[in-house]
Amino acid sequence: MTDTTCVIAGGGPAGAMLGLLLARAGVDVTLLEKHADFLRDFRGDTIHPSTLQVLDELGLMAEFEKLPHHTLPFLALNTGEELVPLADFRRLPSRYRHVAMVPQWDFLNMITAAAARLPNFRLIMRAEAYDLIRDGGAVRGVKYREEGREREIRAALTVAADGRGSDLRRVAGFQPVELGAPMDVAWFRLDRHDGDPVETFLRPGIGVGVAAINRDTYWQLAYLIPKGGYEALKARGVAAFRDTVKRLVPFLEPDALTFDDVSVLTVRVNRLRRWHLPGLLVIGDAAHAMSPIAGVGINLAVQDAVAAANILAGPMAKAERRRRPVLDAVPDSLLARVQRRRMYPTVATQFLQLQVQNRVIAKVLSGQELSQDLGGAARNIPGPLKRLAGRVVGLGFLPEHVRSHHVDMRAVTVDAVQ
Repeated sequence: MTDTTCVIAGGGPAGAMLGLLLARAGVDVTLLEKHADFLRDFRGDTIHPSTLQVLDELGLMAEFEKLPHHTLPFLALNTGEELVPLADFRRLPSRYRHVAMVPQWDFLNMITAAAARLPNFRLIMRAEAYDLIRDGGAVRGVKYREEGREREIRAALTVAADGRGSDLRRVAGFQPVELGAPMDVAWFRLDRHDGDPVETFLRPGIGVGVAAINRDTYWQLAYLIPKGGYEALKARGVAAFRDTVKRLVPFLEPDALTFDDVSVLTVRVNRLRRWHLPGLLVIGDAAHAMSPIAGVGINLAVQDAVAAANILAGPMAKAERRRRPVLDAVPDSLLARVQRRRMYPTVATQFLQLQVQNRVIAKVLSGQELSQDLGGAARNIPGPLKRLAGRVVGLGFLPEHVRSHHVDMRAVTVDAVQ
């Protein structure tokens, strides 16, 4: 058994960012990540202007710019004949007026490497948190498995950032409210060639749809299917699958594609009614699973982390400076402030996602031909509405900003720590 001030389960965007923010405020942090690395295709790539602004405020933009990436000035609909902008970022009231497409594993490696330069941050890989430690009516840490060994770590604050299938959320007794999704996603990649478009886009078809994500050397394809429809897709055969991909996106070359190359993402949209107990806070996908529409999930998770750090870092650092042998659990009333701050943007964003799911995606997957209708509607959207959509997607309903009194990471180097 070991002790820390804050233990975070889950090294995704919410957990990694919160770990960095608390550590740079002087809080002792241990981050547990159950995998050996961050390399998983299901992780999204979209880093929105709100997150770019956070990186700038942290002093990490120079490091971010070194990562392989390209920028999108707008999100587009592919009608089969043209790309039509839907959400336009080019006139945002922000220094950053684009979405950056960056493999999420590169983003997470950058964030955790920055945190590792701080002496009070510790990252433990292959550490799977599976249970909570409770004491005196409060959560006081986690039990986890590391390379087959059972371990415990006690903490004043335990953060469940362990994703939409959160084990810690379950053992805490929290049950998310399911809001529904009409689709699942068949996930695969195909080679990208010179001359291919650079834009990331959505291409609706009849009964299917394809979202194409440019990852420089290859296309990451999200093939939208009706909820629970993967077995029916397989039953129609791989030749029909390839033909549909080719018909929807003619520049792709799916001739060698097989179902062995496909993974299935079960889409869920849900949220918790309550995100906290004394000593426990739930954030990111564990608190609110987002639809993949507009790729906002990463950015909502980062915003959760920034809000949590802004509210909690000061009181936690102050308590730590008292040098008590065992810190009191962070009180429920303080954690409730985080939920109150982040519930509005969560509910508002999910409301819009549900409108798109129910009014567009569900109709496409039911077999209606909407490409031309959607293209015509998109072309007729006035510029101010496209810019408003860009603001909602790019900045969100309540963008968070890093408190200026924290350490600037540009001044923190490995040599300085040593």
